[in-house]
Amino acid sequence: MHRSRFVFLFPILLLSACQSNAQPVILLTAPANPTLPPSETPAPTLVPSVTPVDCMTLPGSVVTGELPTDDKPPQQFVVYLPPCYQQHTDSHFPVLYLLHGQTSTDTQWVSLGAPQAADQLIRSGKATPFIMVFPDDRYWNITAGSGFGDRLIHEIIPYIDQNFRTLTDRHDRALGGLSRGGAWAVHILLTRYDLFGSIGLHSPVIFDDDAAVLDRLMQAIPTNAWPRLWVDAGDRDGGLGKVEAFETLLTAYEIPHEWRMYTGDHTNPYWQAHVSEYLQWYADGFAAGFGQAPSATATATP
Repeated sequence: MHRSRFVFLFPILLLSACQSNAQPVILLTAPANPTLPPSETPAPTLVPSVTPVDCMTLPGSVVTGELPTDDKPPQQFVVYLPPCYQQHTDSHFPVLYLLHGQTSTDTQWVSLGAPQAADQLIRSGKATPFIMVFPDDRYWNITAGSGFGDRLIHEIIPYIDQNFRTLTDRHDRALGGLSRGGAWAVHILLTRYDLFGSIGLHSPVIFDDDAAVLDRLMQAIPTNAWPRLWVDAGDRDGGLGKVEAFETLLTAYEIPHEWRMYTGDHTNPYWQAHVSEYLQWYADGFAAGFGQAPSATATATP
């Protein structure tokens, strides 16, 4: 910045002698090109201060990705990153995997409002920031679709942990699914329960192969190894009978779980109406940590 230099103009100083031995006159002259007096100097330019924006007031971000894989077509996914993820580069976050339904894609949970619901919970302090991953299973009726469960466990989760700042302990990882995604969640619950602290089953459709051995697989899980469980369905869901039979087994084996039967059917409006409640339940699990499963309940909510 240019800094003005002020030069004072000194008048001629005349010293006269008061006695007979008078002193000589001393003459001081100003520079030939004086600067402007202060009153005529241009005012300095003021730069307004900028108030930093609190990143917690900003929405989270949604990004898309594609996992390198030998399967054709390649595995796609969508990731929700919470507010302040970009700014707090030393922080790591819990991660929730949400699986979509048959004939839908990795954007179904986004369309249901999951990112907005997460933003609201985090801003209000009802949830600590967490990441959400929405893997794609749109090719359910071809060869690539039948291997989705294995890809989720052996490829998608390791890739997410390597490329995003996730917390990798069991209680910091949760899994949920709706409809066919709920069927995958049941399958993974019965086979890889050790990977997740919470598993949510929203209007789950249980695979026939799993239904045939459901009783045996459930008995094989150690009592203290079960994750937190949530099961819900609409009272007009076409598959309600199978969901209720699954919940009856959980109750019979005294497996702690949350059971909710709401008014509704097997459609997007039903899941959208409860997406905030789902995310709050997952967030509560992250906050409680491993081993804080609720007591077994069987409640019907209108």
